[in-house]
Amino acid sequence: MRLLTTLSLLCLALLTASLLIGPARAGVGESLLALWSGQGPLGLVMREIRAPRAVLGLLVGASLGLSGAAMQGYLRNPLAEPGLIGVSSSAALGAVLALQTGLAASFALGLPLAALAGALAAVGLIFLLAGPGGSSLALILAGVAISAFAAAGTALVLNLSPNPFAAGEIVFWMMGSLADRSWLHVAIAAPVIAAGALLLAGTGRGLDALTLGEDAAASLGIGMRGLRLRVVLGVAAMVGGATAVAGAIGFVGLVVPHLLRGAVGASPSRLLAASALGGGAMVLAADIAVRLILPGRDLKLGVVMALIGAPVFLHLIWRQRRGL
Repeated sequence: MRLLTTLSLLCLALLTASLLIGPARAGVGESLLALWSGQGPLGLVMREIRAPRAVLGLLVGASLGLSGAAMQGYLRNPLAEPGLIGVSSSAALGAVLALQTGLAASFALGLPLAALAGALAAVGLIFLLAGPGGSSLALILAGVAISAFAAAGTALVLNLSPNPFAAGEIVFWMMGSLADRSWLHVAIAAPVIAAGALLLAGTGRGLDALTLGEDAAASLGIGMRGLRLRVVLGVAAMVGGATAVAGAIGFVGLVVPHLLRGAVGASPSRLLAASALGGGAMVLAADIAVRLILPGRDLKLGVVMALIGAPVFLHLIWRQRRGL
């Protein structure tokens, strides 16, 4: 409980900082008053630019963190991450197709809806390839195949781009960002992410039992087929919703559960909520860093996450090797 309280306070502090940091220079009291009243240019900036960006940062981070903890618990593999089942790469392919065909330019919701359609298609292919009662290995193999196919499709679209500007737009979107997002993006992502969170919230007992093995979990009354269905659908909804509005952001679902596992012990159910809060805090902090490090260069969130996540992950591998 102390850990969850600490992480909640950290998220609240970073959410407030995200609201207060930006090119429009204003005092803390002035900014918060403008956010409350909504009057004047500063009120417009606070309500229509900074507030949806901060809320999306929390939603996206929580989605990736929770999905990573669920995948690692279900596969009983600390190296598992949400992208393993191919949902994020398929969502990226859907978004890239929307950019390439002009759907994103002609229809405001074209890009996020195309990304969600890509994620939904990935879920259908997973169940088609792995089967309704397939093993974890079949699930991983299906995810790897779908991810490889989606990556090849994305590379093909890039290769066939009519001009460098179209290719550049696709590449920049794939780097991930929360800039220029509105409440419309929040309205698109929030219901999908909430549905995924509800599915994953009920998997804690099953994931705890699964640490004893599939046979032991089944003997405890855990329906493995139902658990698998909830995990795959929950992860797909959360990652698909996050990717649809923020692009491809890696390392959150892989690193955050690692960082928090020692604080919650060996219980996957306790790791779920902690990873959701930890992921939200990490993405909010990275988005604040994006605005502070190079404010005039449009530094991408996915790049910052990779620069933060890769060294942390290497450090964790080094500690594991030394048995610390």
